[in-house]
Amino acid sequence: MPPKLLIFPLGGTGLEALDCLGKQYEFIGFIDDAPHKQGRHPQGFEVFSRAALARYPEAQVLAVQGSPLNFRQRASVIQSLAIPPERFATVIHPNAHISRYARLGYNTLIMAGVSISIGASLGNHLCVLPNSVIHHDVGIGDYCIVGALVVIAGHTQVGKNCFIGSGSRLMHNIRVGEQVLVGLGSNVLSSVDSGLSVVGNPARPLGSTAPSTQEGNE
Repeated sequence: MPPKLLIFPLGGTGLEALDCLGKQYEFIGFIDDAPHKQGRHPQGFEVFSRAALARYPEAQVLAVQGSPLNFRQRASVIQSLAIPPERFATVIHPNAHISRYARLGYNTLIMAGVSISIGASLGNHLCVLPNSVIHHDVGIGDYCIVGALVVIAGHTQVGKNCFIGSGSRLMHNIRVGEQVLVGLGSNVLSSVDSGLSVVGNPARPLGSTAPSTQEGNE
């Protein structure tokens, strides 16, 4: 029998994760901290409190919390589940392409149409939304969220706890620091310091009129 799976929390990414499961897991329900969400969901599945972690000790957990508004708290929220690394699941949609020479960490969700190329290294606690392309030798740190239709070019390094907005493009051989927000549809042509939010084409820090002058080279 496939291993049992709990998804935390009940939200948009969690619901989309259901379509990625295939037959690799037996889904038994969501975990959510909001009492008004708990109980029987209109679509027929159960929504539990965190007590389900003890009630189903054999179940693995996919934790997909995070949005552009709260992604910087993603690490602390996931750590608050207080479960060992081996209990976290990794879920890969059957239509994703993962190079045999790429590395994926635990508690990773890879949605449909994603392509992860040779030499790419993804950390733990990552979500990669549909149809994104992660090219050769890219590194992505723990607790990141990569939106849909994102392209990250070769050798680029993304630090921990970043949110890469849907439709954005990151140039090759640049570095993105930790806790960076890349806005929807942005083109990132130069390295980004930690803690910044960048938007536009070319991407600029919010409140700035000039992009960084640091360029990336293959």
